[in-house]
Amino acid sequence: MKLADGSPQSSLDGSCAGSRPGKADVHIHSIASDGTASAAEILDFAENHTDLDLIAIADHERIEAAIECQRLARERGSRIQVVVAEEVTTRSGHLLGVFLQARLKRSQRLETTVAEIHEQGGLAIVPHPFSAFTLGMRKHAILRVHLSKDPLVYWDALEGYNPSTAGRYGRAATARIAAELGLPLVGNSDAHTVDTIGDGYTLFPGAVAEDYRQAVLAGTTDGSCVTWGAVREVLIYGQQVRKQARDVSRWGRRNLLRDDSPRDLGVPTHQLELQREAERRYLLEREARRLAEGSTAGTTDRETEPGLARRLLNVRRGARARSMAAAHRHEVEEPPA
Repeated sequence: MKLADGSPQSSLDGSCAGSRPGKADVHIHSIASDGTASAAEILDFAENHTDLDLIAIADHERIEAAIECQRLARERGSRIQVVVAEEVTTRSGHLLGVFLQARLKRSQRLETTVAEIHEQGGLAIVPHPFSAFTLGMRKHAILRVHLSKDPLVYWDALEGYNPSTAGRYGRAATARIAAELGLPLVGNSDAHTVDTIGDGYTLFPGAVAEDYRQAVLAGTTDGSCVTWGAVREVLIYGQQVRKQARDVSRWGRRNLLRDDSPRDLGVPTHQLELQREAERRYLLEREARRLAEGSTAGTTDRETEPGLARRLLNVRRGARARSMAAAHRHEVEEPPA
């Protein structure tokens, strides 16, 4: 088994006497974004070479590989549970959404995306805060969400343990602001190669996905991570560069030479079609619920300004759901990230 170096200062020792705490890594990248392994390869490695109980693929601006990994785990009866996550780019930096039902839209206002994550029943986590290299979120943005009066706009946790250069850069500052705001810290590998999966992790009471969610909400998580040396970082980056070069070449053939071969997301084509259909159904059902809630609110005496603002927000988000569904039907491929 591959175990992360270092002894975590665990707050779980007393509560987990007699049994080891659960172990999660919910920030892993696949070939669908800037990682180098498919969903199947990630699941295989996690099953056979780590002692993780819970994982999530969190690709940049995509969830296809995450859903495929979850499907494979269920189909196999894997010992590892898999949830759907995404690392989405907001106007204030990168944001990690975990336990998602649908893809998040990039380049939105931070508060809008945080609310969207919670509306989906997910957790909003700040990945590698303060990083100068990978759009790490700054203190003013973190505080803005923390001080928001919107019931859907709040932080669930900060990623305090991340073995990459991006994670190391702001580790001390992340610990300070987490203590200041009373937010839990979690750990993740931010893996872009299979051999780094589990190099950062979260410890939590229990062993299954719902236990992890409840531990984050209750603030009973702990974490740890290794520290990658310069040689390790260079080797990882080299694999990413080679993969990126292949992506650019394939993108050029498809979009400039009109080659009909689809982009390789590491997901069978028929599964992608099923995913898109399931997401469309989810978005339409969610919009129907919003409209029903808005209609009900309109027949009550809640005609205050905050109530009106909430209904206007629902209408705006309903329009966004329709636009997302339409975008999936006519999606234009962007160049590789």
